[in-house]
Amino acid sequence: MLDAEAMDTALVRLAQEIVANNEDLHAVALMGILKRGRPLADRLAAHIDNMTGQRVRVGSLATTLYRDDLRSGKNVGSVGTHVTHFDFDVEGLTVVLVDDVLSTGRTIRAALDEIIDYGRPKKIQLACLVDRGLRELPIQADYLGWSISTKYEDHVQVKLKEIDGEDVVLLERSAEADS
Repeated sequence: MLDAEAMDTALVRLAQEIVANNEDLHAVALMGILKRGRPLADRLAAHIDNMTGQRVRVGSLATTLYRDDLRSGKNVGSVGTHVTHFDFDVEGLTVVLVDDVLSTGRTIRAALDEIIDYGRPKKIQLACLVDRGLRELPIQADYLGWSISTKYEDHVQVKLKEIDGEDVVLLERSAEADS
């Protein structure tokens, strides 16, 4: 779906939109949802800095303990693998949640619950690289890199050079989707 160049172009556009919609960048914090949201948040912060000369705050959210499917007994990964980390108070800030793929909305709901546990931001916005549809909750991105219609059986994979050694977004269609 996206190669490294297209991914960077999308991130530059997202950074431009964040700047355009937030007059006071000193009151903005980017919170990357782990695992791939954090490197994307770091890249967005670098693009914002290059455009404006202002470095926005960046932090990480590990939403595993806030997932509703954890309470239901479904396997959502190992607890404790990733850790929430930021060194600033979210009270009164505009927090931009950053994630790689938006699908059902459940990860974003978990991130909203977690961030509220740390304080009351002035505003919360959402930036996602890819929206694959399939929403189960009324959540949408304020800033979106790419949108594609998928089925539950399809798989959207974001690879980042910081984690995977390359920048690419892949779409693997299920065999059922091809028939």
